[in-house]
Amino acid sequence: MLPVQPAGALFGIGDIPAPADVAAVPGDAQVTASGLAFKVLKPPTCAASDCERPIAYDSVVVDYTGWQVDGKMFDSSVQRGQRASFGVGQVIKGWTEGLQLMAVGEKRRFWIPAALAYGENPGNGRPGGMLVFDVELYEVKRGPKPPPVPPDVAGPPADAVVTPSGLASKVLSPGKPGFESQLPKSDSRVTFEYSGWKTDGELLVSTKMSGKPPTVTVKELIIKGLAEGLQLMSLGESRRLWVPAKLAYGSNPGNGLPAGMLVFDVKLTGIA
Repeated sequence: MLPVQPAGALFGIGDIPAPADVAAVPGDAQVTASGLAFKVLKPPTCAASDCERPIAYDSVVVDYTGWQVDGKMFDSSVQRGQRASFGVGQVIKGWTEGLQLMAVGEKRRFWIPAALAYGENPGNGRPGGMLVFDVELYEVKRGPKPPPVPPDVAGPPADAVVTPSGLASKVLSPGKPGFESQLPKSDSRVTFEYSGWKTDGELLVSTKMSGKPPTVTVKELIIKGLAEGLQLMSLGESRRLWVPAKLAYGSNPGNGLPAGMLVFDVKLTGIA
C-alpha cells in the first residue's frame, strides 16, 4: 500500500491514466503552509458542521491512485479492487496532513512535494520527487483520544523549578508516601508513562495513544532532559518537564526530529 511502502508489482500493468494536471500544481489548487496542494474532486454529502474528519490517531478506509509527475502510475487500490485501511499518522507526511482536511465521502487530488513524500532520490523502489494522488475517503475509525495540551505548553511558568542545566519542571502530583527519597539513578531501569508536545501544542508522542509504557535504563535515553527529569522523581510522581533544545534534539536537528524546547508530562510507575 503506497503511502507506507509502494507495491512495485503494479508498475506498468493496466495503469490508470494520469490526470491532465499531473505534471504541476494548477493555478486553481489550494496550497497549505507546508506546500501541500489539493483540489476537491467530489465534495462530501454532509453539512460542514456535521462532517466527520479524521485526526492523526484515527484510522481510515480509502481508495487511492498515485502517479509521478511524468504520468507514470506507481500504485492504486482502485486497480487492485480493494480499499486500503491504515493509520492517519502511519503514512507519508503529505497524506497525514491531507487526510485530516477531508470528510467522509469526499474525493481530493493532492500534489505532495518531495519533502512531504519520500524525498528526491529515496531508493528502495520508492518514487521520488513530487507525487500526485487521487484519494477518496470512505470511513473513519476513531483511535484513542489524545491527551489535552498543557495550558503552559509555551514555556515554564514562574513557579517552575529550574536546574543548573536549564531543565524546568513542576510537580503535578506527588509520589507514593514513603518513597520520597528513593529516586532513580542514571543506571536505574525505570518504567514511565509520558506525553510530549512542541511548544506550539503539537502532540509528538504519548503512551496513552501507543500502548504499553516503556521500561528503559535512564542513561540510555536519547533526550538528556528527560533522563535528568526522571532522576528528580519518586515512584508514582507525575511531573511536567520543559526541556530546552540543548537537552532535547537541538535547534535544527533535521531528519524529521522536533526542534527547540519540548514539553513532557511524565509519570514514574516503576524503578528497578
